[in-house]
Amino acid sequence: MLSENEYPIFLGSEIEQPKPEDALFHIIPIPYEETVSYGGGTGKGPTSILEASWQLETFDNFSNPCDLGIYTRSPVSVFGPAEQVMDNIAAATKEVLALGKMPVGIGGEHSVTWGIIKGLLDAGETDFGVVQIDAHADLRDRYEGHKHSHASVMRLVVEAGVPLFQLGIRAYCEEEVQARKDHNVGYLDAHQLVPNNVQEFQLPENFPKKVFFTLDVDGMDPSVFPSTGTPVPGGLGWYQTLNLFESVARQREIIGFDLLEFAPIEGFHAYDFAAAQLMYKLMGIIQRNR
Repeated sequence: MLSENEYPIFLGSEIEQPKPEDALFHIIPIPYEETVSYGGGTGKGPTSILEASWQLETFDNFSNPCDLGIYTRSPVSVFGPAEQVMDNIAAATKEVLALGKMPVGIGGEHSVTWGIIKGLLDAGETDFGVVQIDAHADLRDRYEGHKHSHASVMRLVVEAGVPLFQLGIRAYCEEEVQARKDHNVGYLDAHQLVPNNVQEFQLPENFPKKVFFTLDVDGMDPSVFPSTGTPVPGGLGWYQTLNLFESVARQREIIGFDLLEFAPIEGFHAYDFAAAQLMYKLMGIIQRNR
């Protein structure tokens, strides 16, 4: 794991680190890898994405998202009990929100999303929902004894009263089917989206006007991102993912997002670059829909 001063800034080959108050997007590296249950490597995700971002063009084919300012924060401390790590993530998120800026988390395993959501709630942001792209529902009460598991993170979200809409799910258990019913979780699963090539959709009319978007790269097909710990066939494609994200951005105000579960494969830098480009593309969509 790299030390704090070894983390490069996002797109550092093209831009200088701005002042925090001058940047809309505040990237929060969160190299947490504690409850992974199959393949490992998510702890190396943040630095791999940041390093690969140096190969990006500032023009994303439609606009220059860096014009809004991209500030790369120091990585969150991920040492100690899970509850402490979540508090650390929440504190970093609150600092971003206190500046009136947008938190952008890079994981790390999916459990870290709870830390960001906790930060939003602690900062007094209560009227928002979460939209999730993922292969897994992550709605178990706990997994392998962990309440703060990557497989339980969305259960924490809905138990906190935050509305949830899921996209691309294709691996879940009966407990999670019941949790969807109990917590009124909306969803369009992979079998509804992928064979029908669905590119846009409508959120429920009563879904909150503000949205935090969480994107687990295993929500995309392994042909796009094999570089994840729990790949599941039948996932979303590159353009479908971008279009679904933009569909949300057109309907609601996105107040933050994260990109998680990226586990770099040594010697296959194409996936590192794809993850960096995906993050930048999402920034561009937000920029053009503000």
